[in-house]
Amino acid sequence: MKVGDLINPVESEYDIAAIMGGLYGDGIIGLKGAFSREWVQQLGEDIAVLYEDALKRPGGAVGRGPKRHYVEIHPENIRGFVDLVTHPWVTTVCEAVLGPEYRVVEVGFDVPNPGAKDQPWHRDFAAPPDTVHGRRLNSLAFNITTVDVYEDMGPFVIAPGTQWDLAEAFEHDMFPPKDLYERYELKAQRKMPKMGDISVRSALTIHKGTANVSDKSRPVLVLGVDAPGAINAERHDLQVTHEYFEKLPDYVKRHLTYRLVSKLEPIVQAHTIEGLMMGEA
Repeated sequence: MKVGDLINPVESEYDIAAIMGGLYGDGIIGLKGAFSREWVQQLGEDIAVLYEDALKRPGGAVGRGPKRHYVEIHPENIRGFVDLVTHPWVTTVCEAVLGPEYRVVEVGFDVPNPGAKDQPWHRDFAAPPDTVHGRRLNSLAFNITTVDVYEDMGPFVIAPGTQWDLAEAFEHDMFPPKDLYERYELKAQRKMPKMGDISVRSALTIHKGTANVSDKSRPVLVLGVDAPGAINAERHDLQVTHEYFEKLPDYVKRHLTYRLVSKLEPIVQAHTIEGLMMGEA
């Protein structure tokens, strides 16, 4: 398939209507067993090394609340990048929801460590006009856990359908007032994926991380994807070395927002979420 082609639902391995209905309805869908546990273990090893390095660099890891960090990385920092972005479910979801000219704009990972506290309900950025007025999703966030998630590890919690909530009373257009919390709690779904599972959501769907009372961290890879006209790439700086670029499949090159460099440079994270920094420890 070339950029600009449309998916033929009859030929697709996956149900396009279910994908569209899930993301426009609940705002989150998933695929169990998308990758082998061995593949995920390798991803976890890469993230562990990258996390240790990021913690040593000033500004290398951005706080997302007490005992939580986010680290943005480059595609070639993980061995399974091409496997991920060419997985047929990932490409089908992107093309179905964002269109055939979608672009990968972000690769990173979140780490809620032991002692991480409950986050406030939030969305990851302000809803764009495409969503508020056009009722169209123009970005998606894929998540892959590197560990089996259990109740005591601070599971991700999401309030289905809230990607369409208007932010009239939201602080910074991202944080709903506390008088709406009861509504979100009633809708709340706790997600406890296993190694190999993958999910995708609208980052506008109201969600939060919960308290990690275990003795284990819960790293999760994040892949951000935009439709044409979305501006999330402005918050990120994906770099690709010339040598790595030459090895990438043409399909990946066409769907990647990147800056060609001779040597990878540390990313200066441009997307902090100030409302999650309160009480950081």
